Amino acid sequence: MAQKIPATVITGFLGSGKTTLIRHLLNHANGKRIALIINEFGDIGVDGEILKGCGDDACSDEDVVELSNGCICCTVAEDFIPTMEKLLARPEPPEHIVIETSGLALPQPLVSAFNWPEISTRVTVDGVVTVIDGRATADGQFAHDLAAVDAQRAADDTLDHETPLSELFEDQIAAADMIVVNKTDLLSPAEAGALASRLSGDARAGVQVVQTSMGQLPAEVLLGIAAGAEADMAARHAPHHHHHDDDDDHHHDHHHDHDDFESFAVTRGEIADPAAFADRLADVIRAHSILRLKGFAAVAGKPMRLTLQAVGPRIDHYFDRPFGPDEARETRLVVIGAAGLDRAAITAALQA
Repeated sequence: MAQKIPATVITGFLGSGKTTLIRHLLNHANGKRIALIINEFGDIGVDGEILKGCGDDACSDEDVVELSNGCICCTVAEDFIPTMEKLLARPEPPEHIVIETSGLALPQPLVSAFNWPEISTRVTVDGVVTVIDGRATADGQFAHDLAAVDAQRAADDTLDHETPLSELFEDQIAAADMIVVNKTDLLSPAEAGALASRLSGDARAGVQVVQTSMGQLPAEVLLGIAAGAEADMAARHAPHHHHHDDDDDHHHDHHHDHDDFESFAVTRGEIADPAAFADRLADVIRAHSILRLKGFAAVAGKPMRLTLQAVGPRIDHYFDRPFGPDEARETRLVVIGAAGLDRAAITAALQA
């Protein structure tokens, strides 16, 4: 069976910075073929035109589809599914699909739509990314311009839910695999840290919270979460009251200055036990707040190469192919995180 095409759902209120984040992603896509589905409508939405004008090969006109018939979660059958079918039917389908919802969309119905038989065998939800206006959220407003949000609601005749903003915010947090606290340049470090900690406490276990301004996150942080969110709907519905998990090991606040990320590679020899090595990797990730860790390992006595991929402390590992006759039997891992990682300590732990 062909590998499913990953799709990233980007949600958040009007003005949170979704379009800016996507534009930065496109400008740093490193040649990846990305198709965009933009859910704006009426006179409110200009996102499609902004993205079409980004002047980058990654966002040519044919790769940007604007759904202007109303809130995406209310027009799944009429609008979203046929659009997805057209994208998937292309002679050269996209390598990744990014879907920007309107600020009023409930993410859960959209994610559930990936279970529809028309698309379920060909595409999967790589992750739900919820973008937060850090300044507005810290002030308890959810959006910087509440009047614009009300105008957006009034402009959509198809909107079939009148969810209060506070509950819609909880839905966006409950559905998230990653929460992006944007506009942190408008917050003090203490304010940003307190907000990230609160959001982490309100989110599901293992959800990553990252901070940035101007949506400047690397593609390798936003893409490749591999959540398969459509298969996990039961855990993504908000109870519409705050709850906190006392197990801090499952929450990950990542504090950094704006778009300041770094990555480095660690090389070591063969490993003896894949499961034990994965447990060690999880400990290192937790200890150093590593966002991503990926690479390959040579296992003693095994002819196959072991692939390792970690999103936060969740690690997948599997044998993918035999080592070539001239290929070094070594283990090579790429570590990605916010600037200031203790490279020496991480390297020593991974090489131990």
